[in-house]
Amino acid sequence: MSKTWFVIVNPTSGNGASKKKWPLIFKELTKQSIVFNFEITKHKNHAIEIIETAIKNRYTHFICVGGDGTLHTIVNGILSLNPSNLNDIKLGIIPIGTGNDWVKTYNIPLDFKKAIEIIKEQNTVNQDIGKIKIINTGKIVYFNNLAGIGFDGYVVNKVHKFKNLGFLAYLAGALVGITSYKKPTFKIEFNNISIQQKTLMLLIGLCKYSGGGMQLTKDPNSTDGLFDISIIYTINLITILKNIPNLFNGKICNHKLVYNYKTNLLKVTVLDKNNAYIQADGELIGTGSFAISLLQNSLNFIVRK
Repeated sequence: MSKTWFVIVNPTSGNGASKKKWPLIFKELTKQSIVFNFEITKHKNHAIEIIETAIKNRYTHFICVGGDGTLHTIVNGILSLNPSNLNDIKLGIIPIGTGNDWVKTYNIPLDFKKAIEIIKEQNTVNQDIGKIKIINTGKIVYFNNLAGIGFDGYVVNKVHKFKNLGFLAYLAGALVGITSYKKPTFKIEFNNISIQQKTLMLLIGLCKYSGGGMQLTKDPNSTDGLFDISIIYTINLITILKNIPNLFNGKICNHKLVYNYKTNLLKVTVLDKNNAYIQADGELIGTGSFAISLLQNSLNFIVRK
């Protein structure tokens, strides 16, 4: 292959599975004639620094070895730099994570040999990206899969305790937290609509899966220029337990307690002192009010044909 790839490896992904598999992945990349350089991350946001340096050194082809969090960090590194050659950048993933949610939308296999074969083919989708501005800090965060505020963010804040459960981590966090969570009051503004009331959670989706394979937004399309929004004002533990299969097959979005919308702009104002955690791609990014916009067809991801 003519291009030299830059590979970013998160050794902590998949509860340390990435560190164990990296020597095998290294051999397979070489075997499949992929010319590459690599760097292993040393701390949480190290991937942002690595990607920025690599772009300044004129790399345009990148491979993420890690999970949803690593991919999220790399996406933020690319877009925060706002490179002039953004259209030339291609990003592939060898998935080794806890949830591996983003890859499910594109049927990218967990088998690293097959994932490398897909990367080698360089079939791309020019995907939409969400841009969040947290009001109280001015912080900008990008996301490529799904963001949420309220109970969803609260669960992400708790979920590190359940990492050993793998894809069930999010569900375990939800079941433990639903009885103690105090709902904040939101003012939600989009499409000339303004909703003001106590809200359990608000989800903003680009791709299909989150929380280890759950389908919590009704009809997401990662390239249509619109977020798929689900708002749940109230739900109890019994209802969640009865609907566990529907969380994973997407039928939960048809439940009478779930309200679905589409928009490309959204503002959420928190009107009380209850903590409102914000998560993006399964990463806790802050609390409080935020504004969100959609960057249509802004980043090329390498996906299965």
